[in-house]
Amino acid sequence: MNAGDVEQFEWAAPLYDHLTPDVDAATLRDALALADRPIERVLDVGGGTGRAARAIHADQRIVADPALGMLERARAHDLDVVRADSATLPLRDATVDAVLVVDALHHIADRHGTLRDAHRVLRPGGVLAVVEFDPTTLRGRLLAAAEHLVGFDSTFQPPGHLRDDMERRGFDTTITDRGFTYTVAGTTPST
Repeated sequence: MNAGDVEQFEWAAPLYDHLTPDVDAATLRDALALADRPIERVLDVGGGTGRAARAIHADQRIVADPALGMLERARAHDLDVVRADSATLPLRDATVDAVLVVDALHHIADRHGTLRDAHRVLRPGGVLAVVEFDPTTLRGRLLAAAEHLVGFDSTFQPPGHLRDDMERRGFDTTITDRGFTYTVAGTTPST
């Protein structure tokens, strides 16, 4: 995550759950349904307080984030946590069934490394679900401007660009939802 963004999230951690809307659980379920395996172990990358992990059911839900304040909040929600950079996740290869990146990719400096490492930690037939904001919409342009005004170093990309980036990293991708927020889901080969 961009260093300046981590500092802002540390500051916002105590209020974060009160200031941000709930994650659309149905949208995540639609993306996770593309997996060719049961979803038992989920990794919520850049997950902050665990909003996305809390929106779904899985036997084990892990939140990876570089901001300690956010991880403390996630732990208070009975989630497993790991302080980590999204491009160098401290998990073994092929150990999770699903990776979530919800409302976070635009804050991540090394998006290519993040997609590569998500692919690495997914089991065969696993799924990566990315929920982002479309900068080609009016609301997307307004959000990007607002984030820059408050000091975030955000970089947004349209759904087609993200789909192409994920395909270049070995995912079989589908855009499962479009609009101001969009979802791109990518599965790994089932072997």
